[in-house]
Amino acid sequence: MHTWADLPPDPLRVLDALARRATHEGLAPPAALLGNWLGSAAVIAPSVALQTVDPGSAFDRPSGDGSSRYVLGFRSFPDVPRGATSLLPEAVSGRAEGLLVLSHDGRWSTRGAVPSPAALALTSQTPGLDDDNAASLLWSAPDREAHQAAVEDCLEAIRAGEIYQACLSTRLDGRVLGEPVDLFLALWRRTGAQRAAFLQGSWGAVVSLSPETYLTRTGRDVLSAPIKGTLPRSADPALLRASDKDVAENIMIVDLVRHDLGQTADTGSVTVPDLLAVHEAPGVWHLVSTVASQTDVTHRELVETTFPPASVTGTPKLRARELIAGWEPRARGLHCGAIGISGPDELDLSVAIRTIEISPDGRCEFGVGGGITIDSDPQAEWEECLHKAAFTWGGGPAPW
Repeated sequence: MHTWADLPPDPLRVLDALARRATHEGLAPPAALLGNWLGSAAVIAPSVALQTVDPGSAFDRPSGDGSSRYVLGFRSFPDVPRGATSLLPEAVSGRAEGLLVLSHDGRWSTRGAVPSPAALALTSQTPGLDDDNAASLLWSAPDREAHQAAVEDCLEAIRAGEIYQACLSTRLDGRVLGEPVDLFLALWRRTGAQRAAFLQGSWGAVVSLSPETYLTRTGRDVLSAPIKGTLPRSADPALLRASDKDVAENIMIVDLVRHDLGQTADTGSVTVPDLLAVHEAPGVWHLVSTVASQTDVTHRELVETTFPPASVTGTPKLRARELIAGWEPRARGLHCGAIGISGPDELDLSVAIRTIEISPDGRCEFGVGGGITIDSDPQAEWEECLHKAAFTWGGGPAPW
């Protein structure tokens, strides 16, 4: 008899097997969180029905008495330009009765009610990935002129004193050739993104290779790890700490996160345990800081008082959001929203960047952007967008 200890410590092989089982048996597809979630290297729900929900309820604590139940889902960026539409629903979530969890030392275990390995068609001989099934992406050229015009408008607003910094995005349109799960398997194998997520339902699919933590919570302890400051992987990462522009961008957002968490935190509990650390991410280097707090509020209140994530808005936050909705001609959709999992005593959410949104008919969108400060150059900001998106086509020049 096979046990969980017999399974290969490869979450991609397990996810692939679960996806094939779900298709063969007509079940809801699996959902997967890979990299570093709930303190583990992988968290996989073998089958979870993800349905459209009210955005405010997307990450609520699971209902019922079971302490092992979890809710997985996403919530889109809330500000939509007039007349714009999104490819996916504004929010989806679904309850998982149990999870497969891979520890960082390579051991599988379960939380909650999970069928046996045999019932899930998982064995020590679970096959490796078949490259013949790999999916690919076809991209159309994004609107460079619109993005650079938005950067110029943002710089004017900064000079006028309306804001100090704002995050601006552009959208890539494309098509997925193959199955969304195969695309996720290929891209995570390529990148190893630390906040990766795969979600799928009748509404479409999400393939996220995010590097950024929006909120993690265990009991009363809360962390947020905003990213601001980027260089291509080919550059010397020491240049990030030496860049006045990138350091200022990061510190302004750290102050905003401190403010957001402070709305519900215990008095005096907001701290910055790590400031301006240089982290590696797919195709780039980032400056990452960590802000901590303690609170007794519900998951819903914690999300409502901090959403959308500070790093994808600007300072002051409300005015930046108003201006962004006028500068960006298209809805961000899930881009810059949140993806993740909630449990009775835990919450773990990523910022939905480096995230491909896929409709049921294979159309896809990919949002990418960066922070604009007084020192920003429109051409350099466009090149940063391309550096961040390059993992989707394997690096190198853009394929359009």
